[in-house]
Parts: sequence; C-alpha cells; structure tokens
Amino acid sequence: MPIYEYRCGVCDQRVEVLVRSDGAQPACPDCGAPLSDRLFSVPNVLSGRTQRPPGQTCCGQQERCDAPPCSCGDDCRHH
Repeated sequence: MPIYEYRCGVCDQRVEVLVRSDGAQPACPDCGAPLSDRLFSVPNVLSGRTQRPPGQTCCGQQERCDAPPCSCGDDCRHH
C-alpha cells in the first residue's frame, strides 16, 4: 500500500495517508473533509545495504577481510 501526501482543501493541513486498495477516499484527520489534493513528493528508496561506491568496503579498506562478522554491521568482513 502506497503512502501519499495530501493537502486538505478546507483547513490547508498537509498529511501523509496510507492508501488502501479498496479505493475509499481518505479524509483529513483534523477537519474530516475528503482529501482530494494529492501532492507530488520525493520517493524514499531504501536498500538493505549501506550505499557506497562499487569496489569499496564499509571500512574503506581496499581488500575484504576473511573473518566475519563485520563490526560495523555490514558484510565486508574487515576484522
């Protein structure tokens, strides 16, 4: 279920709404008016790993170490 950002046309409140697939019109939590003004917002993309340049380990070393686990919580095994 996607999360959309709306602006209420009655009270001008901005809210984020988890939109269900049943198609029901979301309502403003402050005044109860139907939310019809959907705003464009920047998506937040999450991955399971820390983003770093290709070929670089989480600790900055050039070579990967042999012994797990990584003390920084990643998978580069530098200890």
